[in-house]
Amino acid sequence: MKTSLCFLLFFSSFLSVAGEILNTDFYQQRYQAPGLFSKITDNRGDGFEELYGTRNMRVVLKGYLYRGGGNNYYHRTNKRNNVNPLPNDGLENLCKENFSSAVYLYGTRFETAAVRTKCSSRFASQNELHYLNFQTLNSLESLKKTFALVYKSIVENKGPVYVHCWNGWHASGYTAATALIQFCDMNKEDAVRYWDANTDGNNTKPKYEKIRNRIRKFVPFPEYQLSDEMKAKLCF
Repeated sequence: MKTSLCFLLFFSSFLSVAGEILNTDFYQQRYQAPGLFSKITDNRGDGFEELYGTRNMRVVLKGYLYRGGGNNYYHRTNKRNNVNPLPNDGLENLCKENFSSAVYLYGTRFETAAVRTKCSSRFASQNELHYLNFQTLNSLESLKKTFALVYKSIVENKGPVYVHCWNGWHASGYTAATALIQFCDMNKEDAVRYWDANTDGNNTKPKYEKIRNRIRKFVPFPEYQLSDEMKAKLCF
């Protein structure tokens, strides 16, 4: 009981001071994700059990932006086609982890998913997860909407955002690579290498050169620039 109370007080201290970046240390300690290439959940959706329903989940911006896939094909109890949005327990667990939003980066079967999930957060408060469909690979406007969501999460101290595709490799990797250019000033060729490294080897088909070129051509949106102080806290 004493341990739980200390944990709740620790978490609430991260959310109570307006105008400061508060999620970074808390989520870094909770998920033990030391860098951009480490996984929180693996290819079969195992790892951090409280985030079951996600797959190949990685941190992008400490405490505010995470990327990955949906655990459908490898799901222990509700196996279905990989070409689907997040399973219900994935949405529920993100909600319980106090995520503010999840973004499905493909359109297939999105209409079958709940767009709002209400829950009791594991951190002693009610939470509502918003599930959105922004197809960033097909639309610069969708990418801009995604970054607006992330930016709002940062400046208003909202819960993290999870962007996902099917496997956690291609579309989520593109969104993450351009986010690192947008928010962390990552060099574009480094961003391309980041995309390649996080495909788990699924990057050899010629068609993927289109994604690399999109990363190289991306120009940051000026309205979503972070201060140097914010970058120092959020970026690896």
